[in-house]
Amino acid sequence: MLREIPAEYRWRVDKARAALAEAGCDLLMLDSGESLAWLSGYSVSETMYRAVFLPREGAPWFVLRHLDAEPCRQGGWIEDIIGYLDSDYPERVMADQIAQRGFGAVRIGVDFNSISWNPARMAFLQAALPGARFVNLEGLTESLRWVKSAQEIGKLAEASAIADRAMAEIAAKARPGLTTREAAATAAACFLRHGADTGETGPIVRGRGSHEFLHGLFRADTLETGDILHVELIPYVGRYGARMMRPVVIGQPSARQQEVAQTLIALQDEQIEAMRPGAIASDVDRIVRGGVLKAGLRDEYTNVTAYTLGLYIRTPRSSDFSRVFLPDQRWALEENMVFHVYTTAEGLGFSETVVVTPEGGRRLTQTPRQILTNG
Repeated sequence: MLREIPAEYRWRVDKARAALAEAGCDLLMLDSGESLAWLSGYSVSETMYRAVFLPREGAPWFVLRHLDAEPCRQGGWIEDIIGYLDSDYPERVMADQIAQRGFGAVRIGVDFNSISWNPARMAFLQAALPGARFVNLEGLTESLRWVKSAQEIGKLAEASAIADRAMAEIAAKARPGLTTREAAATAAACFLRHGADTGETGPIVRGRGSHEFLHGLFRADTLETGDILHVELIPYVGRYGARMMRPVVIGQPSARQQEVAQTLIALQDEQIEAMRPGAIASDVDRIVRGGVLKAGLRDEYTNVTAYTLGLYIRTPRSSDFSRVFLPDQRWALEENMVFHVYTTAEGLGFSETVVVTPEGGRRLTQTPRQILTNG
């Protein structure tokens, strides 16, 4: 049985089926947490293996742990749900369902690069379904989600507004004696008060060096006059995550800090302006990477200057690097892609959540683009 598909998910199903048709496959098997949520509206951890199966024609079905079957019915739109017992072998149940539904001898599309796929699973399913051919649709779980719908951008805008609120609350408390833990607690509480899914904040640490602080270890440091508090905020709304970074200086920024900040911001503004459909990623990347190096703000620039934002499920990775800005990336930007654009130097980091539009990048995060203080 297939209940009426909400318009948002009809759009997603049509995209997935178009990819299936292009690959000449008859059945799509999705197993990464993010792709499950994107297609069905529901996802769950991989405590036990689970997957959605989408035929080119006909109703999809979901195979997952019996304990999760009812939440799946409540949280998603797919009605055909097969729940297996904890004593069952999930891949055996999946193989049986594929065969029983007439797909035991067809081309089955699977993203071999999915976090949830592995050689052992493929070997078992291939042995259980000798007439089927498993076709590698590498990267499909990410590429289907690169271009966002209006609904998805709306969720990212909600998350961005929460980031703006939290950043303002932290800046208002930026006085000598503030600790990094207190700043993180301020952000977490703000997130939860204003509708974020969780209180997870992102790195809130001392800003030191060219970029090393971006993944700095969290410590309860007490800040003094002249210190830089690096704040990265990552609120999620409906599992869609916005991101924003600002430096918060305790006291007044120095002339050098202001000079560096103005250069970084000007280069990043130029980069955001260049984020139009058809622009080549490496060209957009060069604006910030080349500009920072030319200005002598960093001796080297090895990290990306932007990466994909969107739907996040708790997985082994915390960021989606399936589309990034680097010197060797020759792919073209598309309208309604969304990115976290960021740049750093001398302990100062600035970033935004940006959607690609025909007029250039549009910032969803709206915090003033400057060094923040409590003044």
